[in-house]
Amino acid sequence: MAYRKTPAEIARLDAARERLVSCATEVVADVGWSQASVSAVADAAGIAAGSVYQHFPSKAALAVEVFRRAAGRELEVIGEVLHAPGEPVERLSRAVEVFARRALENRGLAYALLAAPAEPAVGAERLEFRRRYRALWAEAVREGMATGRLPEQNAEISAAALTGAIGEVLVDPLGAPEESAVGDLIAVLTTTALRCVGAPRD
Repeated sequence: MAYRKTPAEIARLDAARERLVSCATEVVADVGWSQASVSAVADAAGIAAGSVYQHFPSKAALAVEVFRRAAGRELEVIGEVLHAPGEPVERLSRAVEVFARRALENRGLAYALLAAPAEPAVGAERLEFRRRYRALWAEAVREGMATGRLPEQNAEISAAALTGAIGEVLVDPLGAPEESAVGDLIAVLTTTALRCVGAPRD
């Protein structure tokens, strides 16, 4: 009869895997994808490098899991803002602000998610998450048009423009000293995003 893990063993393995992903996320935030070697992650987790492969078959598999977890959390936060009660354009403005503020509060990880050189598998995940962000922005734009607050437009194209513009505006500041003018940057970015979709000036 095949050996079956006990619930205690499964729980122990799950906890070890979660700790490994958490440590890997911290390493990526600190040194980027290229320097986040299996040895570096293992050192951060206090385990032997070979033990990493008990949970992930390759560095790429671990990197993909790190990206999915971190990017998924950010996408979930923005989705909650966009789906909260309130006027669509105000929610859109708030979502851009929240996205930028969270990125600037965790610059290393944000840069890794947005732009840092990465393995092809991570690059593919990055493209998929950009599509998911575009879908959220497009939904918000369509709601704005339905309420008459935004002019008629191609919501998908506007959403793609928003996705690209927000990321591009943030890339350089993410590498700047943390004491740089965060408030001014967020205000300008939010104004630019609203102008992109044709929101009226208050």
